[in-house]
Amino acid sequence: MQRRHAMPFGAELDPEGGVDFRLWAPDHDGITLELEVGPGAPASLPLERRVGGWHALRVPAAAAGTRYRFRLPDGLAVPDPASRRQPEGVHGPSEVIDPAAFVWDDHAWHGRPWAETVLYELHIGAFTPEGTFAAAAERLPELARLGVTAVELMPVAAFPGERNWGYDGVALFAPTAAYGTPAKLKAFVAAAHRAGLMVFLDVVYNHFGPEGNYLHAYARDFFTAAHATPWGDAIQFGGAVRDFYAHNALYWLEEYNIDGLRFDAVHAIHDTAQPDILHEIAARVRAALPHERQVHLVLENDANQARYLERDPAGRPRAYVAQWNDDVHHALHCLLTDEETGYYADYQPAARDHLGRCLTEGFAYQGERSAFRDGEPRGERSAHLPLTAFVGFLQNHDQIGNRAHGERLTRLAGARAVQAAQALLLLAPAPPLLFMGEEYGSRQPFLFFCDFGPDLAASVTAGRRREFARFAEFADPQAAARIPDPQAAETFDRSRLDWDARTAHEHAAWLEEVRRILALRQTVIVPRLPALAGGRRRWTRLGERALYADWTAGGGALLSLFANFGAEAIAGLAPPRAPLLWESAPGAAAALGTGRLAHEAVIWFWDPGEGKEA
Repeated sequence: MQRRHAMPFGAELDPEGGVDFRLWAPDHDGITLELEVGPGAPASLPLERRVGGWHALRVPAAAAGTRYRFRLPDGLAVPDPASRRQPEGVHGPSEVIDPAAFVWDDHAWHGRPWAETVLYELHIGAFTPEGTFAAAAERLPELARLGVTAVELMPVAAFPGERNWGYDGVALFAPTAAYGTPAKLKAFVAAAHRAGLMVFLDVVYNHFGPEGNYLHAYARDFFTAAHATPWGDAIQFGGAVRDFYAHNALYWLEEYNIDGLRFDAVHAIHDTAQPDILHEIAARVRAALPHERQVHLVLENDANQARYLERDPAGRPRAYVAQWNDDVHHALHCLLTDEETGYYADYQPAARDHLGRCLTEGFAYQGERSAFRDGEPRGERSAHLPLTAFVGFLQNHDQIGNRAHGERLTRLAGARAVQAAQALLLLAPAPPLLFMGEEYGSRQPFLFFCDFGPDLAASVTAGRRREFARFAEFADPQAAARIPDPQAAETFDRSRLDWDARTAHEHAAWLEEVRRILALRQTVIVPRLPALAGGRRRWTRLGERALYADWTAGGGALLSLFANFGAEAIAGLAPPRAPLLWESAPGAAAALGTGRLAHEAVIWFWDPGEGKEA
């Protein structure tokens, strides 16, 4: 089987031979195409100026493997913004790729239902010692045995240098050469499908990275100064720009057979059109893909805009299936660490209440004012949505790597408390996400790293340290100087996942516990998830750091939770009558049978109700 997404721009192979080249460059009347068709000087061919700012030319002599650039009237040679491959990096020539050259062997794969989703977020470069698509593919069977059902890749679009988180991508259609060729990424996806795993890809539509983006030189209307973002001028989603991003989403889903996309920081996207770009992308995706394919679109949205998660009368997502739920992370983090700086201030001292609301209503902030955001209201009402619309997590790349020293939660809280919180999220109705290494309680850091050119290197290092200067613990210049340099190769090396650590006794036991919990999720929770996620849910306080919650699945079936993140046990509780599903600490359920909820304990019960099996 062959897969190809036809694009109205970039370099497209003509079925009758040759290549059609198209560039949107409305700022210039004349653009030259430079082809590397053989040894010596490149061939230079003027593109034909067409309506709407387009420049195009069909070149019979070009073929797959041909490298090319576009030369502007001022002499600047630029890569293709829709290039499928940048073999020499983001400043080098683009390469014509034949999508049909890769033969897929996963033709029977149509995806998996969203209800089965257990996400495993990973960074291709740091996931294995080799840091490639091919090396990551070799580890997929182990992830399948763990019990995750989907791998979520941090962005792979070509970025400057050899190492980067991926959010500085500038060639959004080209997998970065640091990880391998387009064919190697396709092989990774096919291997995941053979292992029964979905593949999600993180895409960044709110900005380009600070190095290697040449759009300002020939398409200034790609951006607008009307809106400021943390990365400069906002993207202006009109006409050709709108098509650029809609095709990018379809490209990954069709040409790479990706199962889902996670849209990064959409709160930083500014578009007043109706429908806006997010709704339009969702509509175009659903219209273009076959009905039998199960493709899932997920948001990261600090604004907590429930409107994107609405369901139709049949319970199907109208646009996006889910959103990463920062609220549940922040509430749990506060309960485990007592931190109150930055956005954690919004969750103290009532972290338990925020957690209870997340477990039963989705968002903690549904229009309430945020002190961290200078008193501005945040969020929209979400209690009417199914809990499957909220991805829960205890750690992810942001929540670890945006710390000055990249500490995982296992460095900030005791193992017993972390495992209790993990058990809470892995069995809750909301689909859970694990960050690479979390499954065995990794204690190594995941740091912020990049590899910009000399013009940016020093300012990035200094900027990283200035970012933390407002925190008391880094006010001392010596403390600030100890913040790892994101440009240093050592910073990246320290972030590479240590696969040998999982065999150590304490890590091996942790890994086995997660495997057992995920097996319970698939056998007990997932079959009842539609009823649990959309049925009656309630919670109540048991103590300053403890709560009870339950979810009704109909027919008398009840999933219930006791959680205590305090340092002291809570006495005087009514013993539960349902069968035990999971206890995070040995003896915790027995103690609860006497009315005592142990400290740092999470206990799940499952009552299948009348006529149902446990």
